[in-house]
Amino acid sequence: MIELAYTRAADPADAIRHAQNEDAKYLGGGTNLVDLMRETVEVPSVLVDVTGLSAEIEETDDGGLMIWAATRNTALAEHPAVRSRYPMLTRAIVAGASAQIRNMATVGGNLLQRTRCTYFYDTDGSRCNKRSPGEGCDAIEGFNRNHAILGASPACVATHPSDMCVALAALDAVVHVRSTSGERTVALCDLHRLPEDRPDLETILEPGELITAVQLPPSNLSAQTYRKVRDRSSYAFALVSVAAALELDGDAIADVRLALGGVAPKPWRAWRAEEALRGQPATETTFLQAADAELAGARPLAGNAFKVGLARRTLAAVLQQLTEEARS
Repeated sequence: MIELAYTRAADPADAIRHAQNEDAKYLGGGTNLVDLMRETVEVPSVLVDVTGLSAEIEETDDGGLMIWAATRNTALAEHPAVRSRYPMLTRAIVAGASAQIRNMATVGGNLLQRTRCTYFYDTDGSRCNKRSPGEGCDAIEGFNRNHAILGASPACVATHPSDMCVALAALDAVVHVRSTSGERTVALCDLHRLPEDRPDLETILEPGELITAVQLPPSNLSAQTYRKVRDRSSYAFALVSVAAALELDGDAIADVRLALGGVAPKPWRAWRAEEALRGQPATETTFLQAADAELAGARPLAGNAFKVGLARRTLAAVLQQLTEEARS
């Protein structure tokens, strides 16, 4: 049994004040943290319950949305403005878990969920640098079918599990955070770190720093979607996923947003593919060439080399789908 102190925060300042212990954790829906505590991967000394903080979804002056961090995933997916203006986000959330988990999980907690690597969870029998820095990574030579092909390092090859974060990355979301030092904003694409030699440091957040909201800019790309490829049709993490939005100017690609999931230690914004697509004809050849540009740096392992071809085909198929929608 883990001995800990529990407190329910009245407001962000109260939450931050109670989270100054280095072993403190913020508790949202608990859909990941409680599992990690059960497996003794996480052993906090203080739990600060932040479910009583703002769960509003508000229109911003520029036509975007401010989504407060305690918003439940179901509420976000079902919000009329999200469904009409950011449909890829609704699709990503619905693809992410069971209805029961979506009803509990919060937006802030979703951003901070940790990998589902089997070796990370195996505290008794496996080496894991993410769990215990300097211990080693058994996944590299072990069962690594679900692991990263982009952005990994010799210290860690685990993938980030969130579907919602992949859509947020493609939508240029901005994360609002607060600490005793004040408030700041971080681009969603910059929130999560690549493992390099410190895979235990998963985000750029400082100890005790609290995610208060996620802000979406106005959406001007009407053709958008999220596609998830997985082993089962429901309640499974992505082998490969694609969040995409497209705008055409005649037969040419005027603008595009792309992000990949299931392939990297963080939501992977496909900057190289976007650059290769803009201004080019919207054809299958162009789509495949852009996918090749993005995947040129892939470093597959023995068990997941299939992900390179799968990501290539999925990216091209999604772009073809959006092209047809944009033309209709």
